[in-house]
Amino acid sequence: MQNTKLLLTSFTFVGLLALAGCSFPGVYKIDIQQGNVVTQDMIDQLRPGMTRRQVRFIMGNPLLTDTFHADRWDYLYSLQPGGGERQQERISVIFNPNDQLVSLSGDFMPGVSRDEAILGKDSGTNVTAPAENAEQPKPEKPVKPGSLLDQIQKDVDGVETVPVPTPEPLDTSPQ
Repeated sequence: MQNTKLLLTSFTFVGLLALAGCSFPGVYKIDIQQGNVVTQDMIDQLRPGMTRRQVRFIMGNPLLTDTFHADRWDYLYSLQPGGGERQQERISVIFNPNDQLVSLSGDFMPGVSRDEAILGKDSGTNVTAPAENAEQPKPEKPVKPGSLLDQIQKDVDGVETVPVPTPEPLDTSPQ
């Protein structure tokens, strides 16, 4: 009786530990991507008056084409890093009755890079001349003889090149 009770308690404890292992925090979870990948470069290429074919060439096929709004294409992208919070981006492209691009709406806007918007920098490219007093890179220190780096360098220096054999052409003459 006593052994049965101990055995039952042990099995229950082992079962609970096995179930707890299913939600162990070290388990790898994959990233889940869905939808169309839309970049700021794609948005910057769009111009008013473009045809549907030109927009499809730049952006790819839309994820959603609404039957009630035939003049609107929706591009959605969501990414959920393994175990992380889901991030979603959306852009709608609107056409006029002549199938020409009229406007954009959504998370991207033409000419505004997200990095620039976050950092507060202008979109112009500025090139500055290097200062004369700029810090020069320091020369590498010589490695100690007999160290691991010295051994690796000797191995690299001692590698002999071997030419790759070229196969002989096949004889195509009839016999």
